[in-house]
Amino acid sequence: MLTETTPGLACQSAAELVFGTCKRPLRCGFDLTIGAGHVFPEVNFTLPAIAVEEGTWSQVLAQYEEMATGILERAVALRVPGIVLEFELLPAMTVTPEWGAEVTRLLVNHLRRAHDKHGLRCAVRVTPTDIRDQGKPPLLRRGEPWETLKRSFELCIEAGAHLISIESIGGKELHDYGLMYGDIRAIVFALGVLAPRDTAWLWDRISAMCAAGGAIPAGDSACGFANTAMQLAHQRMLPEVLAAVVRAMSAVRSLAAFEHGAVGPSKDCAYEGPVVKAITGCPISMEGKSASCAHFSPLGNIAAAMCDLWSNESVQNVRLLSGSAPEAFTETLAYDCRLMNVASDKGEALRLRDWLTESDEWLSPQAAVLSPEATMSIARAIASQKDHYGQTVAAGLAAVAVLRAGIERKQLTLRAKETQWLDRIERELESLATAETELMEEMTGQHGSEFDRSSYGL
Repeated sequence: MLTETTPGLACQSAAELVFGTCKRPLRCGFDLTIGAGHVFPEVNFTLPAIAVEEGTWSQVLAQYEEMATGILERAVALRVPGIVLEFELLPAMTVTPEWGAEVTRLLVNHLRRAHDKHGLRCAVRVTPTDIRDQGKPPLLRRGEPWETLKRSFELCIEAGAHLISIESIGGKELHDYGLMYGDIRAIVFALGVLAPRDTAWLWDRISAMCAAGGAIPAGDSACGFANTAMQLAHQRMLPEVLAAVVRAMSAVRSLAAFEHGAVGPSKDCAYEGPVVKAITGCPISMEGKSASCAHFSPLGNIAAAMCDLWSNESVQNVRLLSGSAPEAFTETLAYDCRLMNVASDKGEALRLRDWLTESDEWLSPQAAVLSPEATMSIARAIASQKDHYGQTVAAGLAAVAVLRAGIERKQLTLRAKETQWLDRIERELESLATAETELMEEMTGQHGSEFDRSSYGL
């Protein structure tokens, strides 16, 4: 039975989980503090259809120059109290680390000028692409891909990046198989055994590079795991209840980054962010309705309930009737944040948070596991276990319990096939051994050729 105070949790109740406020506010960049009472836009932008190669590099730089100028002009015109720009390197910009560093330097210079001239509080997050999946099975801890990725981090930090993130892929080689075949045991092994080992190893190194170069190790994302499941569910290629349970379980591998140096804000595409916030107290970035330029989701409002940065995911530099798409989405995010910040200033943050939650919560299993109450249930389940494997299984069962409770209260309605899948997921999770060694032996026997044991320290 849970005690009134749960050890290992920064937040002890759902009432402590609200947008704009966290237990460990973070100061970064040019005079920006995240999580101290207000929500700020995090604008993510990318190129239109253009090849990224030596012959087009001057055009690529011109695109980023145009995007940075337009976004910051819009932010100043709307008098936003602060802003974060996220630069997600395209693969070619990580493979050629000097390119990613050059764009980073360009963005930092734009932010410095905006801060000096207009007093705009701001920061840039830089996210190199995890290019370590080039072989089969991928070699994560050695070889040219890792050395190139490491160099990309080093050069971007040297160029002035304020926040460093990645969407790491360790364990994805087996997780993709698990999703494709509905293999719950493979999914648990990927999320609870392989992925946390890679995340821990990787973030020890990212944190050390940040410490040496003066950047902040921000956070990781289970995008390649849980967001893949979300999009497959959107296409009716796998059950929504499976995507919801995967979402809950994916929090464990993202938390491993915080156990090894990350301090936030977590990545915008890490919808597991609320669980990270509940356990660590660190600020988080989230995306929802204002990220429809990048992907659809059933989480448009509820995703904002606990955010500290509010993001558009990513938008191409294309022309709209009003102006460029990055400018337009800067405005959309700015107005979203204005509403949340007024609610906070008026002492009505919890009321707006609850409305954001209620508008989505029971229309999708994937939304149901993102409510503040569900977040606390999953966070408590994780905190009750001592190792990543046990935490992953516990998080999955907690998500199942959230969905079961919604069904019993007649708040959540599932199609018959979804109900059958929920039953199966619960049976599979409950049948797993309490120690990871048994599952590891089973998975190594069945899938040993699909992952490199040395890449996970096995």
